[in-house]
Amino acid sequence: MPRNIDLHGLDMAVAAALVAEPGATYPRLSELLGMSPATSHGAVRRLEYAALLRPGTRIVNALALREFLVHGLRYAFAARPGPVVRGVPTAHAGPALRAHVVSDAPYVWPSPEGDAVGPAVSPLYARAAELPRRSPAVYELLSAMDALRVGRARERKAAAAAIDRRLQVA
Repeated sequence: MPRNIDLHGLDMAVAAALVAEPGATYPRLSELLGMSPATSHGAVRRLEYAALLRPGTRIVNALALREFLVHGLRYAFAARPGPVVRGVPTAHAGPALRAHVVSDAPYVWPSPEGDAVGPAVSPLYARAAELPRRSPAVYELLSAMDALRVGRARERKAAAAAIDRRLQVA
C-alpha cells in the first residue's frame, strides 16, 4: 500500500507557476520561484499525486485545482493575520483584488523591501515576497490564494472569480 503524500505550501506556488506557464520545465520553475530544480520536481510529483496536474505532465488540471483552492486551501493551509509589519501586499491588497476591494489595512508578506505596512500573513512558501519582481503572474495568483485563506466572504468571492479567470474556468 502506498504511503500518503502531503501537499506543501510551496506546491501551491509551483501550481501557480504552471498556470502562468503551462508545462514549464523544472529549470524554468526554479527560475520563476527561486527554488532548486529538485524542489520543483518534488512539488510537481506531489501535485500530480493529488490529481492537481494531468497525469504524467506539468499541465494543471484546472477544475481540480479550482475546487481545491476555493473549497480546501483555507483549511489545508490555514492562516491568521499577525502583527503589523512592512511587507509585500497580498490577499485583498494584492494585484488580483486591489481594484475590487478597498481597505485601509493591507495584508502583507513580511519583507524589509516591501512597500506596504499591514498585518502579516504567513506566505505559502518562503520566497513569496520576491514574486513581484520574479514573476508578476505567479504573484497575482498566489496573492489571490491568500485572499481565500484569510479573507471574509466578499474577498473570497472576488478571489474565486480572479482564480476562475486565470484558470479559464466558469
